[in-house]
Amino acid sequence: MDLFEHAAQQRIKDEAPLAARMRPRTLDEYIGQDAIVGQGRLLRRAIEADRLFSSILLFGPPGTGKTTLAQIIANTTKSHFTSLNAVLAGVAELRTVIKDAGERRKLHGQKTILFIDEVHRWNKAQQDALLPHVESGAITLIGATTENPYFEVIGALVSRSRVFQLQPLTEPELRLVAEQAVADPVRGFGTRKVALDDDAITHLIDIASGDARNLLNALELAVETTPPGEDGVIRISLDVAQESIQRRAVLYDKDGDAHYDTISAFIKSLRGSDPDAALYWLAKMLYAGESPRFILRRLLILAGEDVGLADPLGLVVANSAAQAFEYVGLPEGIFSIVEAVLYLATAPKSNTTTAYFKAFKTVESEGKGEVPKHLQDGNRDAKGLGHGAGYIYPHERPDHHAGQQYLPTSLLGTYFYAPTAQGYEAQVRDRLDRWRRAQEQALGLTETTTLPDLNEAEITAAKHQARR
Repeated sequence: MDLFEHAAQQRIKDEAPLAARMRPRTLDEYIGQDAIVGQGRLLRRAIEADRLFSSILLFGPPGTGKTTLAQIIANTTKSHFTSLNAVLAGVAELRTVIKDAGERRKLHGQKTILFIDEVHRWNKAQQDALLPHVESGAITLIGATTENPYFEVIGALVSRSRVFQLQPLTEPELRLVAEQAVADPVRGFGTRKVALDDDAITHLIDIASGDARNLLNALELAVETTPPGEDGVIRISLDVAQESIQRRAVLYDKDGDAHYDTISAFIKSLRGSDPDAALYWLAKMLYAGESPRFILRRLLILAGEDVGLADPLGLVVANSAAQAFEYVGLPEGIFSIVEAVLYLATAPKSNTTTAYFKAFKTVESEGKGEVPKHLQDGNRDAKGLGHGAGYIYPHERPDHHAGQQYLPTSLLGTYFYAPTAQGYEAQVRDRLDRWRRAQEQALGLTETTTLPDLNEAEITAAKHQARR
């Protein structure tokens, strides 16, 4: 490297963003993630001893230190360290790395650590190409991802790696990050007089949402755009802080964990009859750009599954909201969505519509049940085969009910549906109880069986089975 190249590289370092300049270089400088790299922890011991025991996957939100931790490993290991970004590199670049790693191991006995940032961006075929080299020990993999590796990384690769989940930085940890950036005379603002008002740093920390990079970017913008006062002090007030980070960065990848976690929280809040929580998660989804139609579809599902006959109008309200949104759109269409959310959150709840899955499982296990002859279609062959003979038309009875047989004979006395005492369904329960007693008497049934309700896991499994 000649003098000019060295000067150019030094200038690039000096002009790098604050977040890049302040990136920790050693484990002692590393802030946060004590559960993973705190004193005495397994990963810390492995890094300090330069004995990375296996490939690892670092999983966590942006700005929590995944790439930083990989670079610290690069700074401490005697192994050759190389990195790829899954967005920019593919199998061709991987082959080159593998080839070089093999030659390095053969000629110098040196191991190779390969860091792949955003490893979830590689498709299954690309991840499969990596697998045999991880398995053989040709390389030690460090993969970084913002997505749950158990969903986004192939199972074979996960099983050959240790997964470490990094958490958003806490308020004290982010405050320490900001204080170090202000005080560091080489990489931070230590050569300037910078004063951070307490409410300003509190606001920046709050808006950063556990993301150190987000915090440092906002702090850099605040310092670089604020002129010093007469005393030479750059004072960062709350007003300056608010201008520097005007919008909270909501973690919400429409194809990733945050999407599924947030819609899950939304539905569970509705099911749990908490309108305030439901409004919060609704606001987060719409704020982050979620499709209102996706939300409305989930409201329609919840109205049928979780409100059900406790309030049949729930489905009507949800459907009306979906239709109204198609006419109005955003922003005014939000009112129909909110009305449906509040109605469903405060409605009585019943999931007895899942009784369908009891019937489904019965059909699946017992096979085809014969249709009783009096229920068969008599329009074509009533005369020759007697189909439909003996059928009682309920509306010819004074109470519009005939206690005749409707289930296959093998299932007589089996009850799938057990109404609750919630809302409108309490009326259904009373009415159905009278009808069932009348039917039992008419058919001479002495024993009946009400199938037990399915638990959450059984309902989920039944849904998947019904989709096939």
